[in-house]
Parts: sequence; C-alpha cells; structure tokens
Amino acid sequence: MIAVDAGAGHQLRLASHEGGQAVLGLVWRQVRRGALIVTAVTAGMSTMVVATYTSSVGDTLDAAALAALAENPAIRTLFGDPVALDDPGGFTVWRTGTVLGVLLGVWGLLTATRVTRGEEDAGRWDLLAAGRLTVTSIVARHTAVLAAALLAAGLATAIALLAAGTAVAGAVLHGVCLALIGVHFAAAGTLTAQLFASRGAATGAAVALLGAGLLARMVGDGVDTLGWLRWLSPFGLATLTQPYAANRILPLTVLAATTVVLVFAALVAAGHRDVRGGWLVPPAGRTPRVWFLGSVPGFAARRLARPLLGWAAGVGAYYLLIGLLAGSMTAFLAENQRFADLAAQAGFAGLGSVEGYVGALFALLAIPVGVFAAVRIAATAADETEQRLTLLYAQPVTRVRLLVAEVAVTGVGVLLLAVIAGFLTWVGCAAVDAPLRFDAALAGAVNVLPIALLCLGAAVLALGWVPRAVTLVGALPAAGGFLLHVLADSAGASPWVGRLSPFSHLAPVPDLPPNLPAAAAMLATAAAFALLGAVGYRRRDLRG
Repeated sequence: MIAVDAGAGHQLRLASHEGGQAVLGLVWRQVRRGALIVTAVTAGMSTMVVATYTSSVGDTLDAAALAALAENPAIRTLFGDPVALDDPGGFTVWRTGTVLGVLLGVWGLLTATRVTRGEEDAGRWDLLAAGRLTVTSIVARHTAVLAAALLAAGLATAIALLAAGTAVAGAVLHGVCLALIGVHFAAAGTLTAQLFASRGAATGAAVALLGAGLLARMVGDGVDTLGWLRWLSPFGLATLTQPYAANRILPLTVLAATTVVLVFAALVAAGHRDVRGGWLVPPAGRTPRVWFLGSVPGFAARRLARPLLGWAAGVGAYYLLIGLLAGSMTAFLAENQRFADLAAQAGFAGLGSVEGYVGALFALLAIPVGVFAAVRIAATAADETEQRLTLLYAQPVTRVRLLVAEVAVTGVGVLLLAVIAGFLTWVGCAAVDAPLRFDAALAGAVNVLPIALLCLGAAVLALGWVPRAVTLVGALPAAGGFLLHVLADSAGASPWVGRLSPFSHLAPVPDLPPNLPAAAAMLATAAAFALLGAVGYRRRDLRG
C-alpha cells in the first residue's frame, strides 16, 4: 500500500510539473511578439543615440552648458537630472532612460492584466484552476515569464550599449534599471489583476500607479525641496542610480526590493480569492443604472465615459505642466541656441518662443490620443472575443450600425481630449504669464487630430481583417510614426524615409499655419481605412 501511494504521489507531481511547463509555454506564446518588439526598440534606440552622439553633440557640452542644464527646473522636470552628459552613455541615459522605462512599464502592466485577469475573465482559467495547479502557481508562472522577458530586454540594452563602446558599469546598471522598472509595473499589473474583478479596473489602477510614479519623478527632479519624492518612484530611483556617473547601488537595491514586495503581494492575493473573483468587488445590490441604454449611440457613449475621464486626467495633467514650464523653458532655449538645435534634431524645432514651444510639444499629443482611439476599438474586439456582444447581435442591430456608433463616439472622445489638452496648456501659460492666446493653444491641440483619426481608421481596419492586432495596428501611425520621425532625424536618414512618418507632415501650430493638404490626405486615408475595416467586419465571422 505504501508503494502504491508513493507511486501515485510521484505521478501527481509529474503531472503537476508537466502542467506547469505547459502553462509556461502558453504564456510565452501569448507575450513573445510584444516582448521581441519592446526589446528591439529599447536596444535599438539606445544604440542609435550612442552612435550619433559625436555628430549631434560632440564637444559642445562644456562645463558652462552642463551647469546651465542642471540649473534649469524645466529641463530637469521634463527630462530628468542631467548627469554625465559629456559621456555618450550618460547622454543616452538622460535622453532615452525615462522614455524607455515608460515603454517597458506600460507594456509590462498591460500584458500582465491581459494574460492574467483578461484570460480569467474570458473563462479560460476555469478548467486550468480546477486541475492540480493552484491559482497562486498559475499567477506565479505568468509573472515569471513576464519578468524573464523584461529582464531580457534590459540585458539586450546593456549588451547594445557595451557593443557601442560605453563603460561596462554604466551599461549594466542602466540595463538593470530598465528591466526592473518593467518588472515592477508588470508585478503591479499582476497585483491589481488579483484585487479587481475586471480587466479594465485592474489596468486602470496599474496605469494610475505608473502615472503617479512618473509625476513623482518629475516633481522630485524639478523642485529641489521635494527631491525625496524620487525615492517613492521607480523612475526616480533609476535616476538616482546615475549610470555612467556615480553608479549608485542603493537606489537600485530599493527598486529591486519594492519589486519583490509587489510580486509577493500579488501571489498572496492570488491565493486568497475565488476564480473570476477579486478582493475589491463592487456591491451587488446597487440600484440599476440604465442611463444611455436606450440607443446604440447612447450605449457606445456610456462605454466610453469612464475610460475617457481617466485618459483626460492624465493627458490634461501633462499639458498643464507643459504650460506651467513654458516661460522657463523658452527663456533657457533662447539663451542657449546649441540646445535648441539639439532639440530640433530630436524632432522639437522652434522651442525658443512660447508658440513654438507648445507647437512642438503638441505633436506629442497625437501619441496618447491616437493610442486612446486604438484602445477603444480594441475594446470592441475584446467584447466580441469574450462573447459579450453575442446577444446584442442576436437583436435587430447590425454589426455596421454598432461599429459606426463606436467609431463616432470614439472620434468625439478624441476631439475632447485634444480640446482639454489645449485648454489646460493655455491655463498653465496664463498662470506664469507666458504669452499664449487661447485660440492659438486650441488650434495647436486640434492640429494633431488627423494623426489621431488615422490611428482610429487603422484600428477599424484591423478590427475587420486582423482583430487580434487592433491595438498594435491602430497605434502604429502615432507611436511608430513618431519613433520613425525621431530616428530618421537623428540618424540623418534619406529624406524619403522621414516622409513616411505622418509627423513629418505636421506643422507646428500655432507657431506656423497648419499643413492643410497633408491633413486632408491623412483624413482621406483614415476614412479609407475605416471603410475597408467596416467591409471586413461585416463579412467575417464573429470571434468566439
């Protein structure tokens, strides 16, 4: 009997091990494409900046120039504390560190909530959790794969910096910082996926944590008396590490410790909840809310309202800060022409005046607004996959009618985001007596709408023909276009390469008049994409 029990126990352990291996393989298949993309972007951008350092910066960053940078609060707030800019590696960390950290953090948290709470909401964990694997072990395996993918991105960046000839200690520290930021927010996304019973709420909470961390870094770098805030932010801790300069280990240790705490908290939370449940569950006995449910457009508007508020808060806060920094930034660049030239090489020309400054930074507005449009159409694809639209389509409601309502309401949301950004930029400028008219601020913000609507059209096209890649395809005109624009300018690529980006055809309004022919061409392209997407959406089968 003892031998039989021992053999049975061995078979159970073997089956559990094989099941765990299968889960690891499944998670890798779910995340590998995005992991390879973010790894290529982080390593490639870092290598490109190092390679172009001599030609773009050279020996112009003397002691006086570095002192001027360090003393300007606007520079520190937007880009971080300028340290070791006379070193190619240090300059690369300063120019790309926060951007790449945000990229890895956003990818980590979005992927974490998608492959954990998203898969669980869709019912694909029911049988898995009913087997020999506990929810805790399933979550642990998902976290391990995500951590390995992000650590690989950091390792690839360190290797790229070493291959470009930068110092070993700085390259390794910078790669570890980027990897830990990504793992930190992946763990945060995994934790919120255990606390909240829906993917949308989990993602929103994790994004809010990232935004708070970025804001703490910006305030800590910009205001000397609040420098301690950097110790509360993963981005601030990465800044305090100072790769290629002091090479501090303590901030890196704190970042690693907080990441481990988040991972441990996520695993503990996973072990004390039901499948498809969460720690924070909305009350079941609330009064029914039927507002806006009487029509298809009303239903689309209701679905948009809460996400729009979150995006408006984030975008509005950033552009309010841009307005508040307008006077300091333009005065600095007007007195330091070399830095204005460097900014122009990075895609931000005309920063010496307030209108040129806001016109250049309004170009960045196309990225969050375009991604917002893509994410909203991706929500329709997710609802279809998770069968929430099945009963709706069983009613006398055609797919095209629902799609038109979603696209129209999303377009209104895109317009509102642009208007809010323009308004709060004007408020910020007015607070510091920077000369910017309200109509000029509004015109600069609205000027990016063609790119955002191009994202909306591309997302609809993907919904009709490649519904698994709606967010990626939809975000490509804005995020990919801006990256191409910056890389083409920095690397001195052929002019035709830069013209492939819609940003090369975007005039810096209000500093210059809008490029109306280019705007019309982008709007026509967006309409064509949307029409082709609607045709494909109407013809294909529903996803189950």
